[in-house]
Amino acid sequence: MVQIKEFRIVMPMSLEEYQIAQMYMVLKMQQQTTTSDEGVEVLENRSFQDNALGKGQYTSKVYRLQSKVPAWLTTFAPADALTMQEEAWNAYPRCKTVIKCPYFNKFCLTIDTVHKADNGQSENVHGLNKEQLAARQVEVIDIASAARDYWSYVVGGNSVDFSKFRSAKTGRGPLLEGWQSCDPVMTAYKLVTVDAPYWGFGNRLEQAFLAGERALFLESHRNCFGWIDEWFGMTVQQLRELEEQTNSSLDVKTSTEDLDRRWACDKEEEVYVKKPQLKL
Repeated sequence: MVQIKEFRIVMPMSLEEYQIAQMYMVLKMQQQTTTSDEGVEVLENRSFQDNALGKGQYTSKVYRLQSKVPAWLTTFAPADALTMQEEAWNAYPRCKTVIKCPYFNKFCLTIDTVHKADNGQSENVHGLNKEQLAARQVEVIDIASAARDYWSYVVGGNSVDFSKFRSAKTGRGPLLEGWQSCDPVMTAYKLVTVDAPYWGFGNRLEQAFLAGERALFLESHRNCFGWIDEWFGMTVQQLRELEEQTNSSLDVKTSTEDLDRRWACDKEEEVYVKKPQLKL
């Protein structure tokens, strides 16, 4: 049975600031979680344009997460089966991400994200029909919450106490009860649709991925605000340059193939695609 859940994450920043915060957070978390055995491998990173989302940045990545496989899942698959393939179309303020697992070839998880300058009160930003609205569950995630579950420990934990935190550069914080009425404020509306049509364990697999995504949303957005004094004042161009440096660093860590770099002169940004390695 297909599971549909919408997570709403309210953030004490503007839409423009969040775009910078998100880019910085993704780069830093990739660096922190990638080793020679596990982590993130960037296969492709280029600009795109289509009728549905408009113009933005497309990325293709592979996540190797064998140490994070729940024990019960190893009864159905080997630990190294949790190699995930991710395609993402970032046309901020709208984004779409599709995650698949080659081992479970029928599995598919899609995240449709809409970012709005509100405090999480919009009811149907994704334009769902009546059937989808009836099936959808909604959860508001509070980044100031200190509550943790199994997946929070798997994903990792930002230990900052936001009830005491104050940004040196912006003066924002602490996040006390009712902080969502602050200014500036924005919300990331993340609609997660997951389908694992496997008899006997498909529903459990769907619930596990929903819980894992929730923990990742909480951790990544806590980092977005917790690292505000690191990214505040940066530009998108500066982060694109940092992104290139980070991807090169990740390639060294994971001992991947050389990158075939070429410059897209008409777009004034670098496009690179990883060459497949032929085994003769």
